Amino acid sequence: MSALKKLGINSSKIKANENENLSEAQKQTQESFGFKWHKRDTYNSDAVKSKAKSWLLERYCDNQPEKLNEWLGDEEKIVLDAGCGAGFSAELLFGEYLKNNHYLGVDISDSVYTAAKRFQEIGYPGDFLQRDLTDLPIPNESVDIIFSEGVLHHTDSTENSIQYLATKLKTGGRFLFYVYAKKAVIREFTDDYIRERLKNLSNEEAWQMLKPITQLGITLGNLNIEIDVPEDISLLGIPKGKHNLQRFFYWYICKMFYRPEFSLEEMNHINFDWFRPLNCHRHTKEEIMKFCHNANLEIEHLNVQESGITVVARKANPNISQ
Repeated sequence: MSALKKLGINSSKIKANENENLSEAQKQTQESFGFKWHKRDTYNSDAVKSKAKSWLLERYCDNQPEKLNEWLGDEEKIVLDAGCGAGFSAELLFGEYLKNNHYLGVDISDSVYTAAKRFQEIGYPGDFLQRDLTDLPIPNESVDIIFSEGVLHHTDSTENSIQYLATKLKTGGRFLFYVYAKKAVIREFTDDYIRERLKNLSNEEAWQMLKPITQLGITLGNLNIEIDVPEDISLLGIPKGKHNLQRFFYWYICKMFYRPEFSLEEMNHINFDWFRPLNCHRHTKEEIMKFCHNANLEIEHLNVQESGITVVARKANPNISQ
């Protein structure tokens, strides 16, 4: 039985969200991600998939993939991928477990059609809906697992999105998500400056405009040298110590993604993902903990890195005070 049938939903009666119901920032974000995920050759290589899978397992499972069996290995579960894009992250994290559970991918962009095609090609079952993840035709308390990898910060409000999606989760169900963390002072300024400069360009123009930044990241990475910051620069959020030059620029000056095994287009995909969407909120650990508490979610696992915050939380029984 498909996820939609399991939920009692007739997909033929569901329309995609109309653009006029979306904020201007959300419309632009919708179009940006539809464009990005259609460029399949920029994220489909073995190198990109291997790196992405290992990072997913590190953040969500503490490098213990047997946790997936605890979450998905018993009776069939309904899995909601909230902001599925091309189904890329769910494919890599859950893998073969998707064959024995009921997967529903939802995305505000038309990337759901790319996702459906990809799942068909790899032999994974799944249903897909083009919907705003804060306006879903899903009954409350009906989903066992919600997965939202790098998506909630691209909505109009991360907090409201967590609050809304938690209502769809069964008591005891798990909510797995990743959101961006706030960065150092110059990095925050530079990122927002570039995002604003790209705002009025087409997606293709923005993609091309970002390539010199990506090229600079490659140049810095290929140098493979270290600099030594003699003491903490608290005014700029820069810690003392030795830093690889490319990583120093990456964390404290401007995002210029670099991995030697990735192609220019693959690295540009990651930079586009960061700079292009107008909705791109960053948060502190304390904010995310508060959002979870207010949504009646008890955090089981919290992974905090410079890039972002990964959460595995369970929905508490509302009749039991936290």
